[in-house]
Amino acid sequence: MTTTVRRRLVAAYPFAVLTAVVGTDVLVGEELTLLAAYSVAPAVAAANERGRRVVWTGAVALSVCLVVAVSAGTAHSFRAWVAYSTIVGVTAAAAYAAVLRHRTERARDEARRALDALAPVVRVARQVVFEPVPASVGPVAVAASCTCAGHTTPIGGDLYGVAAVPGGVRMVIGDVQGKGLEAAGTATRVLGAFREAAPYVESLDRIGERMERALRRGRDSDRFVALVLVEYTEDGVLSVLNFGHLPPLVRAVDGRTAFVEPTVPGLPLGLGDLLGEGPGRSRLRLADGDRVLLYTDGIVEARDRAGRFFPLVDHAHLLDAPLLADALSDLRAAVELHASAPREDDAALVLFGPSARAC
Repeated sequence: MTTTVRRRLVAAYPFAVLTAVVGTDVLVGEELTLLAAYSVAPAVAAANERGRRVVWTGAVALSVCLVVAVSAGTAHSFRAWVAYSTIVGVTAAAAYAAVLRHRTERARDEARRALDALAPVVRVARQVVFEPVPASVGPVAVAASCTCAGHTTPIGGDLYGVAAVPGGVRMVIGDVQGKGLEAAGTATRVLGAFREAAPYVESLDRIGERMERALRRGRDSDRFVALVLVEYTEDGVLSVLNFGHLPPLVRAVDGRTAFVEPTVPGLPLGLGDLLGEGPGRSRLRLADGDRVLLYTDGIVEARDRAGRFFPLVDHAHLLDAPLLADALSDLRAAVELHASAPREDDAALVLFGPSARAC
């Protein structure tokens, strides 16, 4: 059905309804008058037409009502005047509703056009924050992805980064306080510090310090950033600095699952120096085929209809998929199935593992 034909059918619908009401009124006879029901025509028109069209439809309905009342000899009866008043009142209310609907639709269309115009800028911004991660970096295979909760602002406060270093790889995943463009600006600044320092700075601690300084340089220096810095070396050692973030999840090649919890928890960037405390520290050795998942709270805080959080451990077996990218897709699908409503938080994931089944 073409747009023109559909439009004509929509325009004719109120009058088809009016015709049906008139026919019913004639059939029931003088015992039961349906004059007031003629007001249904402008009410129906308000659903799709503009205000002037609704008024015109109401005028037609009132004219038909008068003709029918005159033909029946009841044009000056009390019931007739009630019908006239009803048609006029419903027409006025319907026209007002149509005007409001049209304004809302126009504002929505303008917003959509503005977003369309910004789409190239948003794509560039996403590429800056979420630059593509190669399938293999140094001694590990990697897959990463991020989804943003807001459709109008498809960038947010989650961040991740991967950098190769001699004999290993360094990674970061984090969550900036807040949402939207302001949080994205903070994420870009902090992530830029990681990308600059990670390839050559001697330790994770020094990288964390540079990211802390980058955070303080911004106008929004009162924000804090929860993040995890990890380093994996060719000898199989995984080092983790946890700045108040969710602990990495290790899925062992034998099917065991464990969180990499620091002995002493750390505070997010922006808060640690205020209290004189450093990050939480963990160190372990990975076996060939082990996999490590870094994730933000948008994953584990997805709720079902009963208000229960997403049970990440119960779905850890999804990380066993032969391809890392497929494992992340399966995990995201499980989160979406669990959630009963659109998620209100961004969700970033990084999955990596050494040799064997990781590629």
